[in-house]
Order: sequence, then structure tokens, then C-alpha cells
Amino acid sequence: MASSEAAAPPARRVVDECRGVLFVYNDGTVERRAAPGFATPVRDDGSVEWKDAAFDAARGLGLRLYRPRDWERRGRLPVFFYYHGGGFCIGSRAWPNCQNYCLRLAADLGALVVAPDYRLAPEHRLPAAIDDGAAAVLWLAVQARGGGDPWIAESADLARVFVSGDSAGGTIAHHLAVRFGSPAGRAELAPAAVRGYVQLMPFFGGAERTRSEAECPDDAFLNRPLNDRYWRLSLPEGATADHPVANPFGPGAPPLEAVEMAPTVVVVGGRDILHDRAVDYAARLKAMGKPVEVRDFEGQQHGFFTIDPWSDASGELMRVIKRGAESSRIVVENSRKNNIF
Repeated sequence: MASSEAAAPPARRVVDECRGVLFVYNDGTVERRAAPGFATPVRDDGSVEWKDAAFDAARGLGLRLYRPRDWERRGRLPVFFYYHGGGFCIGSRAWPNCQNYCLRLAADLGALVVAPDYRLAPEHRLPAAIDDGAAAVLWLAVQARGGGDPWIAESADLARVFVSGDSAGGTIAHHLAVRFGSPAGRAELAPAAVRGYVQLMPFFGGAERTRSEAECPDDAFLNRPLNDRYWRLSLPEGATADHPVANPFGPGAPPLEAVEMAPTVVVVGGRDILHDRAVDYAARLKAMGKPVEVRDFEGQQHGFFTIDPWSDASGELMRVIKRGAESSRIVVENSRKNNIF
């Protein structure tokens, strides 16, 4: 005789986990922990001031602004966007590793650093993060048109804007370079002007493994299982890593030949699973005549600059970025003298 009692629901269990921060359960629910799964002290010597601001209140999205406390002595500061990493699934502008890196950027570059958050997967699958990245840059343009944030009004040089990001943030930087790499795109940003991009170990994907992916050791900071998990959780349901958001040269990806890219530096690490894909990306763009250069940090793992922003390798990275910013300053000053803008 059949039992009249209803079958008990299956036990709730974790089916996906990312760095002790994100937990996805078999019933589809998602649990997040606010703090990262690693302890990193914030090294703030007081030379940089910072504050938070909202750029999309309807979605609860904010950003953190940093600038040297002696900004008045320095004059107008270049604006340097930094989008955090985390495979589009984890990360925050408020995490201490992001805070430390941005503090050093503001101090070493003498820049107004803008560190936005963006919606995370799997609750908000791609292209949500890309859309939010664009909204943050457009927020800057709106502030510049009057009545906006006082830090932008009093200390930002809007003719010298740089966009950077690490890992997933580097992928956002690529998509912003495409979106704003046309006369129409530049008009969207006016009076702000992006002068360069820095892609720090960009998180690109593809259905076919590269050599650095195939040979990546299991004990790497970013290994194959985590790499694949991020894509599975962040891409649209049913999509593969050849989706245009993940693979700029995959089937269905928009052609890049007509994109007017600002000078771009692609930073790679010799021990990074993403090394070969990023090098190939830069080589293909360079073959199209784009102003792209690769800086290969031999022996460095994924995210070395946020893991330890005060390492020797991180110091060299700061010098690379600073040289690019200085070159842009000279170009802008010469253009102003000649009344080009």
C-alpha cells in the first residue's frame, strides 16, 4: 500500500563554491559572505583620502574614490578607473586587497582613482557586469557636466581618463574600449576623454584550451576548475566560453578592425593560466594596427599586484602605468597649447 505521506524534499547542499565567499545550493539559492575568504590588512598611511559614492542607486551600485591628500599642490589629477576581479562572481571595491591596490595607485600615480562595483553572477549573469562598467564611466561624464560630485569638479582632469581592471575587470576594460572606440562612443563620454586602457591579466575564455590553460597546475591561485566554474556561473545559461563576452574572437563576436582603440597595455604573468590567451589577444589586435603592447611579468601568478601591491613586481607595474600616464599628459598639454581641444 502506497504511503500517504509526501516525500521529504532533498537535503539542501552546496553544488558550487567560490573561494569561501559564494555558495550556490542545489535548490538554486545563493549565499554570499561580505568579507573575502582571506585575511589581508589594509595599509593606509594617511597620504590618500577616500570616500564612497553611488553611481546607480536603483541597482544599489557604488564606487570608491581615492585621491592624494595634497591634490591641491599637484593640480588637476588624471582619472584612473579600476575594476576589481573575481571571475564576475565575487569581489568588491571594499575588499582589503582592492583597497590596498587603489591606495597605492592614487599615491604613486598622483591620480583620482575610481573603483566601481558591478553586479555579480550567478544572480546577475553577463553582460550585466559589462553594462555596469559602462554606467560607471558614463557617471563620470555626468558629474563633469555640472552639479556633480565635488571631487570630480575640483580635482579631476577629464581630458586624461584611463580605464583599467584586473582579471574580470580587465575583460570589462576590453568591452569598454570597444564601446567607446568610435566617434559616437567618444561623444557619449564628453567632456571626459579616455586616453588609455590597462588590462591586467584579462579574464578571457574559449572552448579550446590554450597551452597555459592545459598545463596549469592544480595548486595555482587561479586553476582550471575555478576558471571553468566562474564561466559556468557567469555566462548566460547554456553558453560556452566562446560566447562573445568571454572570447573576443569567438563565433558571433563583433569585428574589432573598425574599433578606434586608445593605447592599451595588456599585463600578463608567466605563471598565469590566462597568459597565452591574453598574449594571443594582444597579438591579434596589434596585427590589426591597434596601439597595443604586452608587458609579461615572468614568474608571476594571477593577480600578483593585488595579492601584494608592495612587491617588486608590483612596483615595476606601477612604473609601467605611470610612464603611460605621463606620455598622455604631454600629448594633452601639447594639444591644449595648439587649441586642438
